[in-house]
Amino acid sequence: MIRLLALLILISVACRWIFGKWPWEYLQSKPTRQLALSEARQLLGVGPEAGRREIREAHRRMTAMIHPDRGGTNAAMQELNAARDLLLDDLPHEPPERPE
Repeated sequence: MIRLLALLILISVACRWIFGKWPWEYLQSKPTRQLALSEARQLLGVGPEAGRREIREAHRRMTAMIHPDRGGTNAAMQELNAARDLLLDDLPHEPPERPE
């Protein structure tokens, strides 16, 4: 029993040293990226099915309210920009439109 416990401790420490995470951190119910995406959607007030246009419109609407020139803070504006960028990066890339 003591050997098994020592082996588990050794494996845990090796995992932490090699991968930078404890083994139980891999068992989290919600991955970090998914959590960040849901927080970004909540901040902008858009749903999971929102497209590029809806995300940009929500960003403009929120920018008008929290811009530093209107009494908001730089930190809030940076958080809003990061949320927009994260959501836009998560969307599948559309081919650019060709001019006719």
